[in-house]
Amino acid sequence: MQYLFTFLRGALLLSMISFSGLVAADELSGANTSWILTSTALVLFMTLPGLALFYAGLVRSKNVLSVLMQCFAIAGIASIIWLTIGYTLSFGEGNNYFGDLSKIFLSGVGEETLSGDIPESLFVMFQMTFAIITPALIIGAFAERMKFSSMLLFSSLWIVFVYVPICHWVWGGGWLADMGILDFAGGIVVHITAGVAALVAAIVIGNRRGFPQTPMPPHNLTMTVCGAGMLWVGWFGFNAGSALAANGDAAMAMLVTHISAAAGAISWMAIEWKRYGKPSVLGIVTGMVAGLGTITPASGFVGPMGALVIGLSAGVVCYFATQLIKRKFLIDDSLDVFPVHGVGGILGTLLVAIFASSELGIFSGQGLDVSIGEQFVVQVIGVVAAALYTAVITWILLHVSGIATGGIRVSEEEEEMGLDVVLHEETGYKL
Repeated sequence: MQYLFTFLRGALLLSMISFSGLVAADELSGANTSWILTSTALVLFMTLPGLALFYAGLVRSKNVLSVLMQCFAIAGIASIIWLTIGYTLSFGEGNNYFGDLSKIFLSGVGEETLSGDIPESLFVMFQMTFAIITPALIIGAFAERMKFSSMLLFSSLWIVFVYVPICHWVWGGGWLADMGILDFAGGIVVHITAGVAALVAAIVIGNRRGFPQTPMPPHNLTMTVCGAGMLWVGWFGFNAGSALAANGDAAMAMLVTHISAAAGAISWMAIEWKRYGKPSVLGIVTGMVAGLGTITPASGFVGPMGALVIGLSAGVVCYFATQLIKRKFLIDDSLDVFPVHGVGGILGTLLVAIFASSELGIFSGQGLDVSIGEQFVVQVIGVVAAALYTAVITWILLHVSGIATGGIRVSEEEEEMGLDVVLHEETGYKL
């Protein structure tokens, strides 16, 4: 009898634990919360220190601190903008184009409020890291020649008038979301917007003094490779975290992200090896970033073989895009933001329509019931709309910023001296 009582007591306790777990599953998920906490830290790690070191190593030594400073400043100012109006205009109900002001200053966001089955405060923070890295990507286009005050004003305005509305269009229930656009982690929202803005900025601000006749090689590739490695690792939070759950979608997104990065690195390296007789360190890390950017919109929808094709395509297409922009059109996009992120984002956003379909056998994606042709049209509309809107508003904001700060660019003498000393009265190295 005593054994029976012990058994019944254990069974009752087990059932209570199971029941409480079922209740919790409809409310807060500890597993999902833990994963998104980790992913949030990884995405911020992509900007600081990942992107900061990646970019800083690519510029000349007299401008290394200026790039690091810009990344840190953008992290700060983007966070404040997101807190005040960025989040509510992106994810508030609003209309097809802008969110409303119901969440201004994060009104109503507390410890108990949820977004799905994770804390809303965590969702706010996770999305904030995307709002940080997107304008930070753009600084690679005008590195070594833009005033710090102009950069701050332009980046602030750009977050509000470009990033926020397009984020709402795609992820906040806007008109592109209603059309069924596929952008899992930011091919449109992050990479196309940043890439197109970078191209416009490079054209408006003009080429660096001496470009293209004067060689301007990276001053510290060791720093760049370290930053690239951090980007590769941090991108798992970027893509797999966008599942917003610790589940199979997140696991597959992580796998395909890694495959595409590896394929992009190898294909870019192979092209350089074939053309110039030797593979370069700069080439392999740039190819890796191209693979990461291109898989981003597709990462939650495609399978491993689709990711392999996307990554290989990214290395090839983005490589020739860099040659076209700098050698054919002579546009000084200093750190190749448009050909890598912009072109990669466009390529990935279009290819997701193909490889997300369940019609391609081993190359099929996650079984989405989509027509390749119909979905491709939707993806094209999203690409064109985001690119045109970004280009026009970015052009306006650059001119507004220039007027407000007495000119957007430093003088020729200041550019020759280097932005570290001119703008910050510091130097990166004392050798």
